[in-house]
Amino acid sequence: MDWKLEVIVIPVSDVDRAKEFYAERCGFVVDVDHQANENTRIVQMTPPGSGCSIAVGTGIVKGEPGTVKGLQLVVSDIEKARAQLVERGVDASPVRHVGEDGQWSDGHGGDWNAFVFFDDPDGNSWAVQERPAG
Repeated sequence: MDWKLEVIVIPVSDVDRAKEFYAERCGFVVDVDHQANENTRIVQMTPPGSGCSIAVGTGIVKGEPGTVKGLQLVVSDIEKARAQLVERGVDASPVRHVGEDGQWSDGHGGDWNAFVFFDDPDGNSWAVQERPAG
């Protein structure tokens, strides 16, 4: 039996602001925006090429906005990914890597060791990691 992670619910304080951030600034595709009733709204969005989506909304999660940390996206070109985020108005970190001393440093660090970090408007945090070619 396959067990596939397909949706991660992200707690946010303002659904429309989160939808704008993820769709317009991060480039996620809006799959669903459904108002089930006066207390429940679900907005599901998928990063380009991903098999896993995120959902934000009202009445769908009890977590506090900004408490999700360490979500990770994987890309083939970290510089291009960062440029796209910055172009769209996301406050993304410089490309960073973990050095031999275990400390973060600016620049590309080799295979699987190039990252960009950003937060959504509520402080939920994301990492973008470059995978090696091939």
